[in-house]
Parts: sequence; C-alpha cells; structure tokens
Amino acid sequence: MRLLLLVLVLLTAALQYPLWWGKGGWKRVHELQQAISTQQDTNQALLARNNAMQAEVQDLKTGSGAVEERARRDLGLVKKNEIYVQILSPGKQLPALKTPELASPQQKSGN
Repeated sequence: MRLLLLVLVLLTAALQYPLWWGKGGWKRVHELQQAISTQQDTNQALLARNNAMQAEVQDLKTGSGAVEERARRDLGLVKKNEIYVQILSPGKQLPALKTPELASPQQKSGN
C-alpha cells in the first residue's frame, strides 16, 4: 500500500512539473502577461505621441500662426520692431557674444 502511494505521488509530481515550470507552464504565462502589460503601456505612450505629432502637422498645414510660433520657438526669429529678451536662470553663465570689431581711424583712412 505504501509503495502504491509513493508511486502515485511521484507520478503526480511528474505530471505537475510541466504545468508549473515547463515550456507552457504558469511561470511562462506570468512572464508573458508582464511583457504584454509593459508593451501595452509603451504602445499607449507612443499613440499619445503620434496623436500630438499628427495634430501639430495638421496645424502646420492649415494655419500660418503655427508656422510663426514654431519659427519663434525653434529658430529664435523675431518680427520687425520687436526686441528679443532672454531671461537666464540664476547661476547660469551668459553665452559668449561676438561683437563686430571697430576699425581704428588709421585703418579707415587707408594708412
């Protein structure tokens, strides 16, 4: 009777092993569910980004205001009679400015 019980326990364990740790077992199913969840989150973020880009493209196609706004923001363009002001954070160094060199009076006269 004990031998029969031992054989049944071993047989049950042998049948349960693939269910829990085999190729299609619960462990693998759990790993795949986590991968699917991560991919769905990534897809949602990319979908939101695509929708924002699509709206921006549509805005650029239909209106000149969006083109002007983008030129001001990305290229630093200003309209005639406007003054460009940039406010820097405290502790941030000023960018190096190149100023045109003034010619001395001797250079102007050709001497």
